[in-house]
Amino acid sequence: MSITYIVSGFAVGLLVGMTGVGGGSLMTPLLTLLFGVNPSVAVGTDLAFASITKSAGTVTHRSRGTVQWDIVRRLCIGALPAALLATLALQYFGPLGAEIGQLIRYSIAVSVLLTVVAILFRGQMMAWVNAKPGRQLHGRSLAAATIASGAVLGTLVTISSIGAGAIGATLLVMLYPKLTPAEVAGTDIAYAVPLTAIAAVGHWWLGSINWMLLLTLLIGSVPGITLGAWAARIVPERLLRGLLALTLATVAIKLLA
Repeated sequence: MSITYIVSGFAVGLLVGMTGVGGGSLMTPLLTLLFGVNPSVAVGTDLAFASITKSAGTVTHRSRGTVQWDIVRRLCIGALPAALLATLALQYFGPLGAEIGQLIRYSIAVSVLLTVVAILFRGQMMAWVNAKPGRQLHGRSLAAATIASGAVLGTLVTISSIGAGAIGATLLVMLYPKLTPAEVAGTDIAYAVPLTAIAAVGHWWLGSINWMLLLTLLIGSVPGITLGAWAARIVPERLLRGLLALTLATVAIKLLA
């Protein structure tokens, strides 16, 4: 079983490194459906897994110049306080009910599918943005929308461990359509590090992290995300865009299923 965990960690890490997407959206379902891990433990362990794995990915993306730090800062301003508040809410009210959890999953799946459309038709979207620059947010309105998006992300990630990559990529593509796929991946990974770390500390406080499972997953994921982040800059943009779209579509289908 340990070898299976290591291979799973490597595969998810590689995918996250190249696209910024696939951590919680793939790892949490893997742990619960394939390995039979308790859902609350799967969420907590996955958040700790994401924070450490994405730290390694951020180092590589930073060295390759594919992180937009001003965007990372804005997202964190909204996401980190929201994560703290969501942790306190979980402690006070307990885990979400099945119906609310399902509604969140469906909402994430729909937004992820919209991202797939945006990625596949990026050329047409860029032409529209350039033709109608007044429709694109700028300045304070763009900053405010980014901070508000971070608050939504902080809440979603803390309660479900899903959304840091998938919804983060969605928002980056929509708010900053001029980012390259490699910059979407690098920026998405970088802002998720402090967010998932805070959420993971909250779940550690709630007692929902399996540390032995976490260590086994990390043995595979750290080299996986390092390799993926390194490859994101050299892989042709069209191929990387296709891989990102395919990954997101897979995530959405898995969430709907």
